[in-house]
Amino acid sequence: MKTRHRVRGGVLGPGPLVVLLLAAAGGAGAEPPRVLAPGETPRDARLGELTNLNGYFPFTPPETRPAWLARSEFLRLQLAVANGLWPMPTKTPTNAVVHGRIDRDDYTVERVYLESFPGHFVTGSLYRPEGRPGRRPGVLCPHGHWANGRFYDAGPEDLARQIASRAERFDPAGRYPLQARCVQLARMGCVVFHYDMVGYADSQQLAHRPGVREAMNTAENWGYFSPQAELRLQNMMGLQTYNSIRALDWFEQLPDVDPKRIAVTGASGGGTQTFVLCAIDERPAVAFPAVMVSTAMQGGCTCENACYLRVTEGNIGIAGLIAPRPLGMTAADDWTKEIATKGLPELKALYRLFGCEELVMAEPLIQFPHNYNHPSRAVMYRWINEHLGLNLADAELVEKDFEPLSREELTVWDAEHPQPPGGDDYERSLLGWINDDAQRQIRAAIASAGEENGAFDRIVGGGVLAMIGRGVVRWEKAGDGEERTRYVCADFTSGGDLAAIGRSDVDRGGYRQATLLIGSESLGEQVPAVLLEPKDWNKTLAIWVSPQGKDGALTAAGDPAAGVRELLDGGMAVLAIDLFGQGEFSEDGKPIENARLVDNGKEPWQRYAGYTYGYNYPVFTKRVHDILTAVAFARGEGLGAEEVNLVGLGGAGRWVAAARAACHQCVHRVALDTAGFRFAAVSRFDDPDFLPGGAKYFDLPGMLALAAPGEVWLAGEGGEAPPVVAAAYKAHGQPQRLTLASGPPEEAGKAAAVWLLRKP
Repeated sequence: MKTRHRVRGGVLGPGPLVVLLLAAAGGAGAEPPRVLAPGETPRDARLGELTNLNGYFPFTPPETRPAWLARSEFLRLQLAVANGLWPMPTKTPTNAVVHGRIDRDDYTVERVYLESFPGHFVTGSLYRPEGRPGRRPGVLCPHGHWANGRFYDAGPEDLARQIASRAERFDPAGRYPLQARCVQLARMGCVVFHYDMVGYADSQQLAHRPGVREAMNTAENWGYFSPQAELRLQNMMGLQTYNSIRALDWFEQLPDVDPKRIAVTGASGGGTQTFVLCAIDERPAVAFPAVMVSTAMQGGCTCENACYLRVTEGNIGIAGLIAPRPLGMTAADDWTKEIATKGLPELKALYRLFGCEELVMAEPLIQFPHNYNHPSRAVMYRWINEHLGLNLADAELVEKDFEPLSREELTVWDAEHPQPPGGDDYERSLLGWINDDAQRQIRAAIASAGEENGAFDRIVGGGVLAMIGRGVVRWEKAGDGEERTRYVCADFTSGGDLAAIGRSDVDRGGYRQATLLIGSESLGEQVPAVLLEPKDWNKTLAIWVSPQGKDGALTAAGDPAAGVRELLDGGMAVLAIDLFGQGEFSEDGKPIENARLVDNGKEPWQRYAGYTYGYNYPVFTKRVHDILTAVAFARGEGLGAEEVNLVGLGGAGRWVAAARAACHQCVHRVALDTAGFRFAAVSRFDDPDFLPGGAKYFDLPGMLALAAPGEVWLAGEGGEAPPVVAAAYKAHGQPQRLTLASGPPEEAGKAAAVWLLRKP
């Protein structure tokens, strides 16, 4: 007989959770049951092709302004975490040096170098309008992947082609388009800082994209692109983003710059730097990223990719974080060519929520290939003129002849200003400083572990939230005080009701056994599960997580395993699940040994982890998602459990600890065995337990500390609490809620069951 249960409370997140109770296999003494037919795997979108930078990334604008404010708060967090800027590095003195002034009558150019991190230099050219007293509007100009960057010279042949196609009007603007942009903005009355990307022009301490190098993959003193760097979210995109932030710090303090009227503009990779800086930092008043923002290709270089950067939103959504500040864009005959119909309408809908639809604009110039040519620059000049309040006539926005600077005039290094050291040893020391600084800040946050929304919750909790991207929370419906459960996803989309369709079950004597396929219809996710429900069920339930999947709750003969039997005898139901890559997710039923990676090419830089984990959650995170799905289902009226507990033994405690950190008060008790696992010991990008950022926030103990003051039974740590965990429980004034297990692993199941069943 079919039964149907519905959950009245709304779901915020993945959409309706649909649960099908399928026919359970066998009677007492049977083999562990399967949910699906032999050889069949779940119809789970996560088993399909991995998303890559060339995918389709549409943006769905929210319906209300408050909805966007909540969503944008998470997106900014995710952006900061992905760039390795959570917490923001300690801002040390920039020690800026400005020298070598060159006078060009109506503007001047000076050479600049400043320190973003101690000993790491941002280099560039500072253009100033001549004869313009007082504070002036400022423009930061990052550049893209033009050959030699700030030193770019298109040469006479390319100049001729550009003029013939009407992409440029004259020499030297067509031959030196990066200089032309800065000169014209200075002539319009703006102070302009044109600065180098890492590895371009004068920024030679590090190569632009050295890629994966085995010599840099060491447990200590690692370099960029190594597993150890990614485990701490240290990446070249984050370095460039921080360079932009520090350039802005210095630039807005200049005596002739109005800090309230600063714009940022760049094209291609410089366009990425533009919208990322303006999304993560609210100080710039105007943004103009050229030929970059689109629903198509998201950025092909390592400097435009980072783990977690686009797992929930693409470039349109990231650019949306600039709202309601003026956002202008251009498109070309490249991946941006459809911006007028894919991206711009959605951004206008977003700006409409702020009552300023006119403040976002995109000019398609698809008669030209990828560029920042004269027609594109002309659009930008008009945008800057209007939104920085320059009040110039149209004739003053037209580029005129200028004398270009030679490479010798542009370079910031000379005999009196020698080039700083670089190379592999320097790279290791830079990452060491960045890691030490982050750890100092994170350790200092322990003192606030007992404070709601204190530094510990903000830094460590925020970092874990960005890595997991989902959570299950409880709330009370306004007016009636009735408790509901929300399954919250990072995309903040609204879903429907939970539903359960029952088909059959098997009586196993003192309990019944049913196989289930728990799923999210909108996300296309499914979780194979076995439900064991005692005859005298007391409405408590344990979600059983094992390295063997749901089979870990049963013996080879299909009987309840040690610990499970005790829970059933105590009246507690058990929901055992296959996590992604376990059990029925794999063809042979064994846990996968290697995570899939995006094939982006064979060159060292193309094997960068960000090309996979910038667009796809790691297997570790997907497994945590499955636990959260089970928690949301168990707490809903489909099962109606009044108390949900988590059990993760045999080393499965690593996934359970992360899930508990995302569950808040929705989980009653947690029994877990970490088996001493630490993310820092993972040395491969394709390890199923590789979690970018996993080692940064106190490693696994940081996740455990977020469970405080909840009740936790902890095994696998040698009978001692990791210092941060002990400190967190002490800060909450509840050290007795942490129980340390020291017995042999084979007795962990029974010991955990006894602990779970005890009375308060």
